[in-house]
Amino acid sequence: MDRRAFLGLAAAGVIAAPGAARAQQAGKGYRIGFLTSRSGLNEWDEAFRQALRGLGYVEGRNITIEYRWGAGNEERLAKMAAELVQLKVDIIVAATTVAIQAAMRATSTIPIVIAAASDPVGMGLVASLARPGGNVTGLTLMSSDLAGKRLQLLRQILPKTTRVAILAGHGGSTALFLEQMQAAAQQMGIQLVVPKVSGAEDLPGAFTAMQRERARALIVQVGPLTSDHRKRITELAAQYRLPAMYEVQGFVESGGLMSYGPSISETYRRAAVYVDKILKGAKPADLPVEQPTTFELVINLKTAKALGLTIAPSLLGRADQVIQ
Repeated sequence: MDRRAFLGLAAAGVIAAPGAARAQQAGKGYRIGFLTSRSGLNEWDEAFRQALRGLGYVEGRNITIEYRWGAGNEERLAKMAAELVQLKVDIIVAATTVAIQAAMRATSTIPIVIAAASDPVGMGLVASLARPGGNVTGLTLMSSDLAGKRLQLLRQILPKTTRVAILAGHGGSTALFLEQMQAAAQQMGIQLVVPKVSGAEDLPGAFTAMQRERARALIVQVGPLTSDHRKRITELAAQYRLPAMYEVQGFVESGGLMSYGPSISETYRRAAVYVDKILKGAKPADLPVEQPTTFELVINLKTAKALGLTIAPSLLGRADQVIQ
């Protein structure tokens, strides 16, 4: 199912929303809580649901999924996490760092599966990747370790660039992301421009600040704010003629220049495997946190041409996907 069809079903109420999930028969199979900082379903969530179906879990028959969205509001996330605990879900899948933290504050006994987190050890979500301990395990994107690689790829397209803007949210793993970016930039002689962004209303002003500070390229951190507004971000990057590197492919599909990182859809599919193992008796403390093994370089050639950029054949040859 493509993203448009999936979102169309969501809008039509075909996909179980919180109220619909509660209307399903209580006690019929397992109840899975799904907690995220985003404001609604997207293709990553569908990847998770498809993987569950592949493992034999069918909504309305042997599982119920209770979706809860924080919509970028940490106070709301805390309430949603508490509500899932009160519903006595069998497991909680948490899809952003702040959502994982909210779930951890709400329960120390219900298993929590991380669908995707930049640095679960550095953020204090687990004791170690090999032995997480406690009630939390899942998948890491290890995105902070990729800071240098993303800057290098930008440099291949813009070899004279010395000022790069960073668009990040707030809270969660942002501080660690900026720390890693700063260390990589310093080694490469690049100065970072980091406008403050707290909400969608700050995005136009952030791009104005990037222009004022003479940034020549942009790196965008994936997070609740940027994911919810990725189309607007790619439009602003085009308007201000800023070549942008993203952490995940979805931004490039929305018109961004390039991305380098693990497939988040794949991590969500792998999260379903963790859910299956735990429902069958495995303890989160004993399930190592899984790291991505492959990374994808995606380039939007149409966007490159619109920006007046020539992508070297050697770089195009390395790309896992080229959008014409």
